[in-house]
Amino acid sequence: MILNEEYELKIADFLLQIKAIKLQPNKPFTWASGLKSPIYCDNRKTLSYPKVRTYIRQQFVNMIANEFGKPDVIAGVATGGIAHGVLVAQEMGLPFVYIRSEPKTHGLSNLIEGEIEEGQTVVVIEDLISTGKSSIKAVDALRKANCEVKGMAAIFTYNLDVAADNFKKSKCKLKTLTNYETLVKQALQSNLISEKDLNSLQEWRVNPEIWGAKK
Repeated sequence: MILNEEYELKIADFLLQIKAIKLQPNKPFTWASGLKSPIYCDNRKTLSYPKVRTYIRQQFVNMIANEFGKPDVIAGVATGGIAHGVLVAQEMGLPFVYIRSEPKTHGLSNLIEGEIEEGQTVVVIEDLISTGKSSIKAVDALRKANCEVKGMAAIFTYNLDVAADNFKKSKCKLKTLTNYETLVKQALQSNLISEKDLNSLQEWRVNPEIWGAKK
């Protein structure tokens, strides 16, 4: 557990340093859903920093080996999980596919891009887990293709209760490299937030809708 906490904090620190994740409890962001939030995450930024993306890749590889065992295929969720999924597949010497959010409207109308066969085992790579709905759509697509999804590995999760419920209903194991609580802890240690901010951030995690209504 100590080792896990060490890399969780290190990745959280990386995400804060490169501003892949921003915390603004006093100037909330508005998500595409309309939800007001004190946090905004864009993990695509990690790809621009070789040291960060290499560390994330290696921790993904270690996590997959420890939590899922070696699969037949690595799959990325479009679009955020594609690049990281390719890096992981390359490191593990495995085939790679990715899952679109919607089927193509032309050609073969593919939802899954790349070569995959019935019965193959798959670990899915995602960059961010919010409610989990779009991520689980990717899992469902693979299952409909008669593949065995061993689980999903993501860089970061907001740890929202709705996501935990969605993954439980889907019977899909989820493991993440770091998470909201760890990130907030690292931000406090780095003096990026105050104790007052901490209370507000914790309130949002418990009930985002009520928190947003007050802003």
